[in-house]
Amino acid sequence: MKISFENADKINGLLTLTVEEADYKDKVEKTLKDYRKKANIPGFRPGQAPMGLINRQMGTSVKMDEINKLVGEHIYKYVQDNKIKMLGEPLPSEKQQAQDLEKPAPYTFVFDIAVAPEFKIELTDKDKVDFYEIKVDDKLIDEQVDIFASRSGSYEKVEEYQDNDMLKGDLHELNADGSTKEGGITVEGAVLMPNYIKVEKEKKRFNGAKPGDVITFNPKKAYPESDIEISSLLKIKKEEAADVTADFSYQITEITRFMKAPIDQTLFDNIYGKDVVKSVEEFRKKIADGMTEQLKSNSDYKFLLDLRAYCEKKVGKLKFPDALLKRVMLQNNKDKGAEFVDKNFDASIKELEWHLIKEQLVAATGIKVEDADVRAAAKLQARIEFSRYGMSNVPEEYLDNYAAEMLKKREAVDGFVDRAVDYKLTEALKKVVKLNVKKVSLDEFNKMMEEK
Repeated sequence: MKISFENADKINGLLTLTVEEADYKDKVEKTLKDYRKKANIPGFRPGQAPMGLINRQMGTSVKMDEINKLVGEHIYKYVQDNKIKMLGEPLPSEKQQAQDLEKPAPYTFVFDIAVAPEFKIELTDKDKVDFYEIKVDDKLIDEQVDIFASRSGSYEKVEEYQDNDMLKGDLHELNADGSTKEGGITVEGAVLMPNYIKVEKEKKRFNGAKPGDVITFNPKKAYPESDIEISSLLKIKKEEAADVTADFSYQITEITRFMKAPIDQTLFDNIYGKDVVKSVEEFRKKIADGMTEQLKSNSDYKFLLDLRAYCEKKVGKLKFPDALLKRVMLQNNKDKGAEFVDKNFDASIKELEWHLIKEQLVAATGIKVEDADVRAAAKLQARIEFSRYGMSNVPEEYLDNYAAEMLKKREAVDGFVDRAVDYKLTEALKKVVKLNVKKVSLDEFNKMMEEK
């Protein structure tokens, strides 16, 4: 087989393969002989059909399959052997002429190949990149203490209503004269939170209310624009709620108030385990240590974003084979069409550019991602997900099992591999470039991230 490669402008490659009969003849003959042994053709004993008949029936099809396989193998071998940085898949070229496989070889196949632009990115301690260290101050610790106390809180019965309290009582529809309407709407054990009443005048009717008090109010006036809330309160259909205009009496049977958990040993044990923390000072220090570690990942993420911007600026604008890459993108998104390609092409090129830069950085730092790194990335994600629900003392075994379940999903594995690469690359490059450390509050940090 003859192979030639043209790449005049360095990014649009043209690969030409000429297939001779000797390249595929033996394999085609073997395939046809194997088929003959199994063929059951009317008029002939099994395995005894003439080769001429087998060849007429299957010859062209088998030859096509073998040539396609042969061409594919040689394309990728040539690309690999010649270290061509191919982007995407090779595509049949517009210069390809029709090949009649019924006629004798040779056959010529021409492919367009998108080639990555040539560039070099090197980082040293002369390269200066910002690193934002988030301060864990008293305000941040106070907020986390409050979150823990709220998550461990509970509703307790109280004797007088205040804002945000929850009421439980019996609702009765009234006549115009204030008497209970016979056959009217009645709801026993109706739950009501006056704080959510839209009209201030109706909300004030509940100020200072106590268990046993009877409050008269009008649901339609309380929720003038929400038939859904009326239907939910009165246990009727939304369509029926539109016609309810009467006053209702509400006899309060119970008032409950959400109380945050006290900052005591019980809370410490619930959050960190039995006797791990034994004082408020130790509790706050434990929170500070945990937040420092957690916020470090935020700082690292911002560093990687800033490093990316720094590298892209240092490399400058790269030239890509846009027309060819659009064809590749369309080939991979046939169901979405050309409009999708046009809309997303620029963003795709931006990500491709960073991917190529990152490849060089990974090679330069010599990092390698092992299975253990991927499992660690999945375990870190598991820890983050548990922490969102205030579970900061999850046993390692639970984290391992949760991570293992996530890694069973093939689509999730690639994401964790990428994260593992980012984690290791970040740690490696923090030791290569000069860090311009800036201490900021979490609010300042979040504002910077919002501006991205």
